[in-house]
Amino acid sequence: MTLQNEAALIEAVLYLESEPVELRTIMKITDLAREVVVQALDQLREEYLRPEHGLDLIEIAGGYTFSPKAPLWENLKERYGKKNDSRLSRAALETLAIIAYSQPVTRGEVESIRGVQADAMIRQLIEKNLIREVGKKDAPGKPTQYGTTRDFLKAFNLASIADLPKLGDIDSERFQLDGE
Repeated sequence: MTLQNEAALIEAVLYLESEPVELRTIMKITDLAREVVVQALDQLREEYLRPEHGLDLIEIAGGYTFSPKAPLWENLKERYGKKNDSRLSRAALETLAIIAYSQPVTRGEVESIRGVQADAMIRQLIEKNLIREVGKKDAPGKPTQYGTTRDFLKAFNLASIADLPKLGDIDSERFQLDGE
């Protein structure tokens, strides 16, 4: 099989999968070596950069998928964007941001940063699978710690948590827990 054929095979896999596909999964499905898959993905990424294509090959949450090019999204978002009922309130977004930037973090720590109770927001974020329990804090009462999920990365088009926008000094201080 030539690199062109291998790239076509991987392109078909990515087209058929509804979620981002991890490198090891692509290797398993196609029975191709890691180096070959990486080369083919690079070739596909280059191909889709050309202006006649409406898609980009992107990495999200450790997997690869196709996504409409950013300039086209304005025309597409009304039909293909997230539905309004899945939108998060300002309070939920603020809670999610605190968890994303401070994880692992307890409910009490979120409340300390926000200055208000966070039970309902945390419950809502868990229901939407944007956060999950990641452990227990080694402190009295062993409070549950929360962190973001793979669905969070997908929802915000992030390859990893390291891709979160950097905070300015004021926001950075706001998101720090006492004692840090």
